[in-house]
Amino acid sequence: MNVAIVGTGYVGLVTGVCLAERGNTVHCVDTNPRVVEKLTAGEVTIFEPGLEDIYLRNLKRGRIAFSGDLEKAILPAEIVFLCLPTPPGEDGSADLKYILQVANDLGKIFAKRPDAGYKVVVDKSTVPVGTSDKVQAAIRKQAGPAFDFDVVSNPEFLREGYAIEDFLRPERVVIGSSNERAIVALKDLYEPFLQPGSKVIVMDEKSAEVTKYAANAFLALKISYMNDLANFCDAVGADIDRIRDGIGSDSRIGPKFLFPGLGYGGSCLPKDVKALLRSASDAGTPLSVLQAVEDINQETRKRFFRKMQRHFGGKIEGLRFAVWGTAFKPNTDDTREAPVFHILDELLKGKASVAVYDPEAMGGARARYGDRITYAESSYGALQGADALVIATEWSEFRKPDFGLMKTLMRQRVLFDGRNIFNPKKMLEHGFLYHSIGRKAHENHGPPEPGTPEPTPEPTPEPGRS
Repeated sequence: MNVAIVGTGYVGLVTGVCLAERGNTVHCVDTNPRVVEKLTAGEVTIFEPGLEDIYLRNLKRGRIAFSGDLEKAILPAEIVFLCLPTPPGEDGSADLKYILQVANDLGKIFAKRPDAGYKVVVDKSTVPVGTSDKVQAAIRKQAGPAFDFDVVSNPEFLREGYAIEDFLRPERVVIGSSNERAIVALKDLYEPFLQPGSKVIVMDEKSAEVTKYAANAFLALKISYMNDLANFCDAVGADIDRIRDGIGSDSRIGPKFLFPGLGYGGSCLPKDVKALLRSASDAGTPLSVLQAVEDINQETRKRFFRKMQRHFGGKIEGLRFAVWGTAFKPNTDDTREAPVFHILDELLKGKASVAVYDPEAMGGARARYGDRITYAESSYGALQGADALVIATEWSEFRKPDFGLMKTLMRQRVLFDGRNIFNPKKMLEHGFLYHSIGRKAHENHGPPEPGTPEPTPEPTPEPGRS
């Protein structure tokens, strides 16, 4: 098929590259000349495991092209994907200005070229319920009553870090349309990607739009529930890891998204939760459970920082903190809504000095903090003279460090693990004062949260001593 992709951000680039990989002819459009220039020259603009190889292969074979020319891209296309940002407004609602502007532009092009043939316009972006109707109306207003097109909601279910796998071998494809011709076109496009057990689920446009929000909101709910439960475990001395094993083995619950940490971040869950909350409020049906999810997520990172403060008696001025990880999750360079930013903000507010390291996401931290923090060239480089290490992203390379080397580099052997990647008992054996989330109280030190039984603290090792 001939396919146009409007927008070459995360979803657009992955969608375009993967469609080209299955033999389609793909033309990607972006309004940023610098992005077009890089992609045309063979320079991938985002980090995603496996993306670069497929992108370069299809660029070389001529199956994918990039430009800023919307008309050139869409006129020969049978299917036009809208992969545009929907940033949150001040009230939390999704801002549709980019999508509706492109819909307006499509309509003008169709009005000039009524002979362009039938088009399927696909909302691939995550959009509020009713957006398909708005896109349809915007195109129709400009194109006139005669032009033949349909608008379909086809939400993406791509996990950052696993997006190529998710697109090439999807668990499910949701097609939101009431028009059989459009449904057949989308089924034909996705047929080469389907594996045994893959589901193609056809529903109306509004249900498809809600499905995407509902899926992300439910994942956010699992994360916030585990973080809230971990706080309870800290109070009573239970172990959240054992509890996760216990409940995750129930097939009705499952083991995924049951890991406590610093809360959810990234480009999807935070804005999608807010947007669904706003849509529900506008409909007069507030989602109380989802509001609690959002509140818990914000409190989780604040609670973790309070734990850091308590360890140092509330005084962090003049201390040096090493931070491993600035991406919101491993295997991505995405720092949007990264939970670590709250911690970095508070450290700087408390007049501490900070050195950060991330394998892929240093650019996002540098754009936010400039020269207010130090950017290390390695994980060990960040530790030089540190009074504490904060682990904010569970990159694989952080899981098996040289603890002996770490002790020689750090001024104090204190570790705050925001992702629970180490075993508390082994960390004590290594000579570290170790704080994690929701695990037994022997790891904790300093004044507890109100109502929390205070464990017996162990003395802080002197610098340079085992």
